[in-house]
Amino acid sequence: MDVVIIGGGEAGARVAHELHTAGWEGTVTLVGEEYRPVYERPPLSKNVLLDEIPEAVEPYRGGRLDVPGLTLRPGERAEAIDVGARSVRLAGGEDLRFDRLVLATGARARTVPGLPGNVPVLRTWDEALALRSALTGGGHLLVIGAGMIGMEVAASARTRGLQVSVVEVADRAMGRAVPAPVAAEMVARHEAEGVSLRLSTTVASLTRESGQWRARLEDGEELLVDHVLACVGTAPDTDLARTAGIEVDDGVVVDQQMRTSAPGVWAVGDCVSGPVAVLGRRQRLESWRMAHDQAVTAAASIRGEEPEHAAVPWFWSDQYDLSLQVSGMAVAARTWLERPEPDGSTLHLGLDDAGRVVCAAGVGRAAIAKDVRAAERIISSGAVLDPAELVDPTVRLKALARR
Repeated sequence: MDVVIIGGGEAGARVAHELHTAGWEGTVTLVGEEYRPVYERPPLSKNVLLDEIPEAVEPYRGGRLDVPGLTLRPGERAEAIDVGARSVRLAGGEDLRFDRLVLATGARARTVPGLPGNVPVLRTWDEALALRSALTGGGHLLVIGAGMIGMEVAASARTRGLQVSVVEVADRAMGRAVPAPVAAEMVARHEAEGVSLRLSTTVASLTRESGQWRARLEDGEELLVDHVLACVGTAPDTDLARTAGIEVDDGVVVDQQMRTSAPGVWAVGDCVSGPVAVLGRRQRLESWRMAHDQAVTAAASIRGEEPEHAAVPWFWSDQYDLSLQVSGMAVAARTWLERPEPDGSTLHLGLDDAGRVVCAAGVGRAAIAKDVRAAERIISSGAVLDPAELVDPTVRLKALARR
């Protein structure tokens, strides 16, 4: 039985890895547009910009994808899918036949409407190297967008000694996934480091001027900067699915086994709008962990098992010497509790209307990471626990999770 995977990122590669480590007897063909081996994207806004000699994190090196029956097709672009004929047309004209198809097409960096098309974005290894090269010359960097990636780049650039300004159209930074008090902790650190953050405004116009960029903000302020980076989120790459008649709704729509509306076709990763158990509905989530977990579910389903994707979302972000950890979904919370940590940090626990923990988040190091992991198990269980115990630092969350 032949499996074709379109997309050479973490999600697609993980499906291939899971199939073969579980003894898949058919063939697997992994088609990816980039010529590089599979690499992880989270370091692009951090280590690649800061390390003396940047190296790609390639988790499937060392023979993990070098197995009989698995064919890697880097530098190839899928042009069309014929679901009825069970074939994928490559840009070079070749047709790949499949019995099972996995869409792992990922997402594209969004651009800022009304601004020039040559404003740099950060999504690929080559774009990270280009940004690194630009930052080597110092100067003033303007980051458009105060999401996780934008704030990570701001921290990396400030660590390199650049002047950094961040512009965000919303009224706070990292508003999509991070609880407000946790985001405020990170913003305070950025401001202490000298980052200038402008909220509730955005760039209205951007022009080149003697080798620099002149940015005029919506509130009338003007900035003359040396570098600009747009970090305003991503759009799911759903063109192939939509053209093939597969259901799309802010991502390729999948069920709890990652199956699409087309028989024999699965989808995973950033291109997917799938079930999120803690929300009780579908949502597209951009997360290394979610892509990994979805791939594990899809591989099991392809093998004929009956898995149900119920993984708890988990996000992290390293900025300066701080680590931000989020498990669950902040938007599902109605009330918040504060749990003091031994190192002086605070774990924020979000409860829904039924009193179930649906989010855990904090900024810190070992203590926060440990308790966010324990809270993840509590979130997964759906148990209703005593709020007094949840905020009592003498009661270990790990012990509560075991209940």
